[in-house]
Amino acid sequence: MVAVFNKDVLSWYLITLKLREAVDANLQKSSPPPQQWQPRNAPPLLLSNGASPPPPRQEQQQPGATVARAAAQSPAHSPKPQDSEWVITIRGKLAQARAEEAACPWARLSVYRVPKCLRDGDERAYTPQVVSIGPLHRGRRRLREMERHKWRALHHVLKRTGHDVTAYLAAVRALEERVRGCYDGRAAGVGSNELAECLVLDGTFVLELFRGALDGGKGFVDDLGYSRHDPIFAMRGAMHAVRNDMILLENQIPLFVLDLLLGLQLGNPEQTGAVASLAVRFFDPLMPTDAPLLHKDRSKLESSVGADAAAAAAAFDPLSGPMLHCLDVFRRSLLRAGLQPMPPPAARLWLKKWSGLRRVADKRRQQFVHCVSELREAGIRCRRRNTDRFWDIKFDNGVLQIPRILIHDGTKSLFLNLIAFEQCHMDIATPGGNNITSYAIFMDNLINSAEDVKYLHDRGIIEHWLGSDAEVADLFNRLCSEVVFDINDSYLSGLSDQVNRYYEHKWSTWVASLQHNYFSNPWAIVSVVAGVFLLLLTMTQTFYSAYSYYRPSG
Repeated sequence: MVAVFNKDVLSWYLITLKLREAVDANLQKSSPPPQQWQPRNAPPLLLSNGASPPPPRQEQQQPGATVARAAAQSPAHSPKPQDSEWVITIRGKLAQARAEEAACPWARLSVYRVPKCLRDGDERAYTPQVVSIGPLHRGRRRLREMERHKWRALHHVLKRTGHDVTAYLAAVRALEERVRGCYDGRAAGVGSNELAECLVLDGTFVLELFRGALDGGKGFVDDLGYSRHDPIFAMRGAMHAVRNDMILLENQIPLFVLDLLLGLQLGNPEQTGAVASLAVRFFDPLMPTDAPLLHKDRSKLESSVGADAAAAAAAFDPLSGPMLHCLDVFRRSLLRAGLQPMPPPAARLWLKKWSGLRRVADKRRQQFVHCVSELREAGIRCRRRNTDRFWDIKFDNGVLQIPRILIHDGTKSLFLNLIAFEQCHMDIATPGGNNITSYAIFMDNLINSAEDVKYLHDRGIIEHWLGSDAEVADLFNRLCSEVVFDINDSYLSGLSDQVNRYYEHKWSTWVASLQHNYFSNPWAIVSVVAGVFLLLLTMTQTFYSAYSYYRPSG
């Protein structure tokens, strides 16, 4: 017997013994029992009373003998001596890896742990500061203060509906296997009862916030019965921090769970889609634009609400397909009109065939265009585009038209989590799989310094509430520092080719240099005009002097 002093090693050793016993039991069921060996032509042994001895019973043997015989029967073990403690540990880990690979737990993942290479830049941007939603951050000490408010929300729901809490717990427990498949990491160690409690408690809290925030928060008092002085459910200052935490990638609950809980409250457990609409309204203050919805898009949106407008809804409404969680819903609402990327040239299409095979974080393949200062030297101007879609960038005749974007204290965390979601969930079915990442990298290319931010701010393209223009430049420069991205897969690839071709045209550079050096301000224009006028006078005087010399008047 090998002496084991380590608790983990002892656990793996016992697991290995159980696995060998199971293998031995299966071998016994599939093959006839072995007969006792006797020498050839030897008479049978007789007991003292003259009877033959009974056949040996398998179940009376010791576990150690069973494991030894199973090892002897296995081709992998028969020529080897007894495994050492180290080898037993390795075999146990391989057995666990084999079982995990067979289960394929990654197919249904939607709530991811942000990769370490991304979160090293800013841990705080991915970690909830006020409230935990879901099992990944449940139980953290700094988030326990909000737990009592979650219980108050559940109490309000049960009191308002007259339901018993067991109905919600039973409905959620029936989805346990599906829910566990959505989470990456820590949820595997959460028990069934604790997981059901977490989903019901957090899901009810989220739905109360969604429903109460309608009409500027009047729903909390008028519809849900909360006090006007409630510290959480009264649209006070804490709501801003709660909303920011609820959009984090690691702080999500699967949308089908929220749909189920809302359906139970409304008496229609089969309903879907209502939670997504509530989420879009709740997270509207986080939108990075304040431009109103265009009239034609508003008409499409209103027509898609009707029951007989399924075609219009499919063409416009981003919430028409299956959704994963609130962050996914918010991302779809940002890209709601769908993206129609400008087709790249033939050279780009040829490059895409092999570039798509190697998805590596290569900074040389993330350069869309030159920065604003260099584009201005080539005669390319930036102008604000009046649209509510901040990502919808156009280029026409030397003018880069960029919609307005608002930068506030939550913008960095918002974009980092959207980018992390696109990086982790590679098979996103919504319009384009990396459109937020593409936009962030494009803006990173445009902005290299505070002067670039100032120019875009003066043109009405960037509006920010940070300390300085340098902070805005630093924000964009850090958003995509470690992302996996290929510009050939971007909706902005065709536009960037147009900009670069215009940039490389020498005539545009000369004209831009002339305008920058001699027509940049009124005094420079006056100086140029005066210089040209004096030059004309000098040329005229020279002409008449020469003319009078060769053609004298007398």
